Amino acid sequence: MNTLVQLNRRLHTPAAPRRLTVPEGMTAPLGCDAVAVPARFGPLLLPRLPRVGCVYADEARWWWIVPSDSDYAVEWPAPAQYATGAVLPDSGAPHAPGLIHRPDDTVPYTPPIPLYLAMCRLTDTVPSWSRPVSA
Repeated sequence: MNTLVQLNRRLHTPAAPRRLTVPEGMTAPLGCDAVAVPARFGPLLLPRLPRVGCVYADEARWWWIVPSDSDYAVEWPAPAQYATGAVLPDSGAPHAPGLIHRPDDTVPYTPPIPLYLAMCRLTDTVPSWSRPVSA
């Protein structure tokens, strides 16, 4: 009976958080967060951006590396998801997303404001700073 209890505990132990890491040789002086968008939006966002940093993908999402605190005073439009520290939510997927784009230089970031505005445009969302202030 004691063995069964131990085995059962191991089955329900939460997995360690997975984090997107920047490729070797790159530096992230501003820290790293990530913005996930549904995979169908990825190819639509690429041509709208002045610079594309590291982008990771799996079947469901594309993950864009942005500087830490790129969610400050910004509400990323649904269905985008913001991941502080580039920590991936537990999706149950056996593998982390793979790197699909690496910039030519050593900085991994996609500029967050152009990414945010492109996402707002694709989702027909008014940017948070343009919305009327509630009284």
